[in-house]
Amino acid sequence: MSKSSTNLTIKDIAKLSGVSKSTVSRVINHDPMVKESTRNKVMAIVEQYQFTPSKSARAMRGYGNKVIGIIVTRLDSISENHAVQSMLPIFYANGYDPIIIESQFSAAKVAEHLMMLREKQADGIIVFAFTGLDSSLLTVWQHKCVVIARPFSAYSCICYDDIGAVNKALTYLYQSEKHKKIGFIGVDKQDQTTGGLRYQAYIDFCTAYKIQPNAVLGNLSYYSGYELAESVLVHSPTAIVCATDSIALGLNKFLSEKNINNIIVISIGSSELLNFLFSQTITVDLGFDKAGIYAANELLLMLEKQVNAKIITVPSQLLK
Repeated sequence: MSKSSTNLTIKDIAKLSGVSKSTVSRVINHDPMVKESTRNKVMAIVEQYQFTPSKSARAMRGYGNKVIGIIVTRLDSISENHAVQSMLPIFYANGYDPIIIESQFSAAKVAEHLMMLREKQADGIIVFAFTGLDSSLLTVWQHKCVVIARPFSAYSCICYDDIGAVNKALTYLYQSEKHKKIGFIGVDKQDQTTGGLRYQAYIDFCTAYKIQPNAVLGNLSYYSGYELAESVLVHSPTAIVCATDSIALGLNKFLSEKNINNIIVISIGSSELLNFLFSQTITVDLGFDKAGIYAANELLLMLEKQVNAKIITVPSQLLK
């Protein structure tokens, strides 16, 4: 077929699929009476040619509003909620309705969600990436997609300053406060950014300044910070850096229960709960709110005109 994919009509999709125009229409309208085999055959052609019905056709089917899909890793993530909250007003102001979905760190779920958003003719998507998510899943969306938290080649991405944030915390402790015994509670290195990058930044700093490393790694949870606290305290640190605010909450709870108040705690990432319960904690703000704003504005720009893929790193800030 000589037509470009952007000029295909429902008639063309019907011919390629070997079905009638009415059947294609029923598939696009999610008619439950369509056979699964027929639906799969039509959707395979739709995906292959990246077919999107015209906006007028979408309006006649009840999809008048523009739609943005937002795939978060988990709905209870403090950092991702901050980012989403800052991007929503921007989308609303520009006439887009967001659909927020949870991947639960599953690439298979991301694939399912992308298919659903494709069927609903979403105009663009924002994906909170995670270790194990392959950029090949996003190929169809490449020019109308923004990825948060991972740098994917050929995609527009919003990344956090993982290494710089840890360095800010350690530089403050070592140079400004003269601490020499600094512990670290992190996330398993299988997590490439929050885990691997932040842990390696700690190790590299210790090597550069001849500090004896005192690090333990666990899960990204309150319980992990609480349960690993004792392992770090064995080496009598005067300060402890936590890879996330959740870990810092767990560590602070342990220190409070044991009446230990002579250890400085620095959290990579800030939250209202951490600041409310343990206001003495020093935090490095990773800029979750800014990430949401950057992501929303970048996606809107992509939807208006063709732009080159770029990686934007959100600057971090030490808050004392």
